[in-house]
Amino acid sequence: MANREPNLPFRWDVAGGDRLGSLTEGHDHEPLHVEELTECAAKVLARSADGDLYFVGRSPDSLFDLLSGVLSDTPYRERLRQLPLSLYGCDGQELTFAERAQLRTNLSASGITPRSLAARGRPLVFVDLVLHGSTFGNLHEHLRDWIGDEKAAWNVIRRRVRYLGVTTREKTSPNTWRWQQNADWTDELPASAVRNVSVPGWLWSHLGNDQPKTTVSFRRTRWTDPSVTGPRHDREALCALSTAVSLVERGRTRQVREHVHRVLTGEPAFRESWLRDLARCLR
Repeated sequence: MANREPNLPFRWDVAGGDRLGSLTEGHDHEPLHVEELTECAAKVLARSADGDLYFVGRSPDSLFDLLSGVLSDTPYRERLRQLPLSLYGCDGQELTFAERAQLRTNLSASGITPRSLAARGRPLVFVDLVLHGSTFGNLHEHLRDWIGDEKAAWNVIRRRVRYLGVTTREKTSPNTWRWQQNADWTDELPASAVRNVSVPGWLWSHLGNDQPKTTVSFRRTRWTDPSVTGPRHDREALCALSTAVSLVERGRTRQVREHVHRVLTGEPAFRESWLRDLARCLR
């Protein structure tokens, strides 16, 4: 692994001020469902346990963009990171030696290593849309193997890593199927380390299946593909870029920030000082 270089997909840093020039001209693509996105994004913040949020893959891009705008002039903006990675289903299992080495190199470039996890002060919270939980499960297993290979302190790391799933809303009952209750690997973690935010099924499908994205899915076959490191200029990517720009701008508005504040005050975690401090930054 020492001879490998990280290979990560290019994505414009919209909130950070990347100069886009005329890229989005003629590709106006106003974001859909901003109100519902705002509620979901606020709940993600509230259930983050004062941690650093890593948005996994492409599905939660809009949550990242909206929150980047909401938090743009606060100290919490640095808590948001994207983790370009696809480990869905069987495609994320049984990696070759070379694939495993590249995965670890790419994770290291994103600030995730066994040593850094053990040394963290705040939790690291992985955020993704969840259907059956295979992406989280595969990611967890790869991290556990790496931690074991490095002989890092799992008893410390298990209290630093969290998983926050965006799920489809179901009727609440004792018989409701919940992905984490059917995932044996979650038994290794404290019960509070796995949380969910539920959204309407149509919103989940929009984010996970239908929405244009600025990048291609970063599957194992692309982990060493140098072409992913350059920007895409096809219609889908530019429409997605236009959406990202609009969401960041919406997130900076008083209307959206006040909506986020209202949701935060209604969450159980609002009794904790860290969330009250965050909410004050939005007023």
